[in-house]
Amino acid sequence: MATPDFILALREKIGHGPLWLSGVTAVVVHEGRVLLVKRADSGAWTAITGIIDPGEQPADAAAREVLEEAGIEAVPERLAMVHVTDPVVYDNGDRTQYLDLVFRFRWRSGDPRPADGENTAARWFPLDDLPAMTDDMRDRIAIAVATEPAARFLVSELPADHGRRMS
Repeated sequence: MATPDFILALREKIGHGPLWLSGVTAVVVHEGRVLLVKRADSGAWTAITGIIDPGEQPADAAAREVLEEAGIEAVPERLAMVHVTDPVVYDNGDRTQYLDLVFRFRWRSGDPRPADGENTAARWFPLDDLPAMTDDMRDRIAIAVATEPAARFLVSELPADHGRRMS
């Protein structure tokens, strides 16, 4: 399913205006390899991404997306990163930006395949031989496969007046 029903309902009210959404990136690792999908819309190789449904737990959303998009059952190991994506403008004019939660997952079962029509391919890649992809996606994968035990939070520089009281 490309666009969840709750977003279609919101778009009926706000049109193409900017929409702030919560998303997930699932970086699934197995035997020194990472699961990637080739997106049908752009042809880009990416880790699996998706939108969190209202009331859905983020790790559950990521596991659901892995199963829906690649036919793989995977288990979340840790939250690896919290960041805000650059704004996205879709071909139809919809504007969106995501608070993205990047999870590291481990493979449980299944063989990768493009399971839901959002992707044209799904396969394992050695971590040292990834296909061409955006720097942002490469960073998400690198942070997820790193051995850091805690999540990484991307922080922008604070403005000079941050924390000052307004009189």
